[in-house]
Amino acid sequence: MKKQNVRTISLIVCTFTYLLVGAAVFDALESETETLRCEALQAVENMIIDKYNISEEDFKVMETVVLKSEPHKAGKQWKFTGAFYYATTVLTTIGYGHSTPSTIGGKLFTMCYAIVGIPLGLVMFQSIGERVNRLSSFVIQAVRKSLHCKRTAASEVDLICVVTTLSSLTIAGGAAAFSKFEGWSYFDSVYYCFITLTTIGFGDMVALQKDNALNTKPEYVMFALIFILFGLAIVAASLNLLVLRFVTMNTEDERRDEAQAMQFMTKSNFWTNEALQGSVKLEGDVITANGSILSGYEGHDGQSYSGSNLSSMCSCRCACFSAKRHKRHQMKGRRSPSSHMRHLLPEVVPMQDLGFDSHSLNHALDGVDVVDTSSYPQPQLLKRNVSLLSFQYNI
Repeated sequence: MKKQNVRTISLIVCTFTYLLVGAAVFDALESETETLRCEALQAVENMIIDKYNISEEDFKVMETVVLKSEPHKAGKQWKFTGAFYYATTVLTTIGYGHSTPSTIGGKLFTMCYAIVGIPLGLVMFQSIGERVNRLSSFVIQAVRKSLHCKRTAASEVDLICVVTTLSSLTIAGGAAAFSKFEGWSYFDSVYYCFITLTTIGFGDMVALQKDNALNTKPEYVMFALIFILFGLAIVAASLNLLVLRFVTMNTEDERRDEAQAMQFMTKSNFWTNEALQGSVKLEGDVITANGSILSGYEGHDGQSYSGSNLSSMCSCRCACFSAKRHKRHQMKGRRSPSSHMRHLLPEVVPMQDLGFDSHSLNHALDGVDVVDTSSYPQPQLLKRNVSLLSFQYNI
């Protein structure tokens, strides 16, 4: 099994195991508290119904009014300032849910806006993260050179430490500011900053939702937006070093496997070509198309031939060369030892006796480079016991 397949299966198993462990922990931490809160709210509901003598339907109406009026307590949510805050939460995929479009046009535009805005935002934050990592690397090198260290290059561990420190400082500073402006506890502010910068965005705690802050506190709005954008850039720098490194491991393994496969195919093709280009030596007497015989032939890859009246012949590659082609190529031949044994060969049989018409055969082969010799009646040669061709392969 490939290495990347093993890694993928391992990641799937680890992820589901992590989900199961998380579900068990959350169940143990929150289940009992949820039950107690539900019982307490039900008791308050019954008390209000009994105290003011209202029906359950009227209480449901009051409850709906309270829930629907909650976003309006922050002021105008869809003026330019509030709309810009909403667009930021869409582009950054935070999605607090503090304000949502109620018209069909608003919902349709939100979908179209997110299709283009989310990839644009991811690319932007990724690019900023790369620049932050490059700046961090430059600072580390400058500090090490000033300290006269032997090794000045910044490693991945150094960059991880730098971006982790920056992320921690960003969350700590933002939590202090939000604790002051929103009146939250410092721990709740840290929780809000973490949920925001990781783009989880539960929406249980949302900034700029009190005392009409969107319209009366522009400096606070500017701080909140800068915190979100700058914090996400720092988080993107961390993702560059941590998450993307593991994500690209499968790609690197696939490229390595492809390179090995290409190398193997290259070697196979090399040896195949060597085998095909190996020398093939023909020795003995060769019969020509006009019925004559070339004795004492010894050739190499069909490059040397004996006799001046050679019009065409069959090589070991089953290729018949025409007379015109042979006139363009001047071939040289030499006598082979088989010429001394010519008296041992049987009498040469003319081509007419073998059933070939020399004139028609030359006319048919004129201008043809390759002819399939399997179509000619070679069994007649065997029946007449004419062993005129001998092949010797040296590969």
